[in-house]
Amino acid sequence: MSKQPLYIDNLQYANWSPALFKEMKAANLAAVHVTICYHENFRQTVENIIKWNNFIEHNPDRLLIGKTGADVRLAHQTGKTAIFYGFQNCSAIEDHLGLIEILQQLDGRFMQLSYNNQSLLATGCYENEDSGITRFGKQALKEMNRVGLVADVSHTSEKSSFDALKHSNRPIVISHANPDWWHPSKRNKSHKLIKAVTEANGIIGFSLYPHHLKDGSNCSLESFSQMIADAASRYGVDSLGIGSDICQGQPDSVVEWMRNGTWSKDMNFGEGSRDKAGFPDQPHWFSRIKDFPNLKIGLQKEGFSTVEIEKILGMNWLRFYDENFCPE
Repeated sequence: MSKQPLYIDNLQYANWSPALFKEMKAANLAAVHVTICYHENFRQTVENIIKWNNFIEHNPDRLLIGKTGADVRLAHQTGKTAIFYGFQNCSAIEDHLGLIEILQQLDGRFMQLSYNNQSLLATGCYENEDSGITRFGKQALKEMNRVGLVADVSHTSEKSSFDALKHSNRPIVISHANPDWWHPSKRNKSHKLIKAVTEANGIIGFSLYPHHLKDGSNCSLESFSQMIADAASRYGVDSLGIGSDICQGQPDSVVEWMRNGTWSKDMNFGEGSRDKAGFPDQPHWFSRIKDFPNLKIGLQKEGFSTVEIEKILGMNWLRFYDENFCPE
């Protein structure tokens, strides 16, 4: 058994390369949830899965495929990183309920119900009107529960997220966002929603993406750590994790595609602006994947115990994987 702490980052979308896989190992990341889909249809999503399968095949000293919590433990013991596949949109299932099981069989473990926009399942957080979960969405949640594909509401609107809680008989997650009581943002979540998700045995993964941070790129480690301490007092330590949303090495053309996909001819800047349309700079203390251990330093200064820090930085997600990455 490794004596190193077991860390899990439950959301990354970097410009993947062997150098970044080496950083994962240097950061003691036993597991990373990677984005396989933003706007892709089923065939395009499968092509992304093939690409990741090839990464894992050609980097056997650093990576292994993640299916359950047991794979995280194996990765931790052998100095590797377990890669878990997730979909930041439901576009991969197109309009076919049967594709949910297929994606789970292809090792998908998380699927968001929408990505900022209205989807066939739910309303996104950027829409002005929130009609809630659709009829298809209710059926999709039932099927996701059955096969063990976890519902993620990080980019979903408030009403749709509460509807998801109502219609899901298994826990849902907010894989990467922060509380809006710390930093108001279209993507951050209300106290009421976070409380409801965590009381239903779900987890919130705190985001390091600058548009989600108080003071943006200038956010301090102290401020971020204080937010986590405040969240622990509101929701309990066992409900907290990290989903950094780090996009290390990605060109600005990627964030343009993330925001606009193929659905708009008008340029959408998300929470950026025309003058600052690209990826914002990461805070200096979390500028790269290898900086993940810096979070431990911030939490120690806030008075968290060793056990509490281990829970927030990995063990809470591991418990969630153990309990939810399986059929009903």
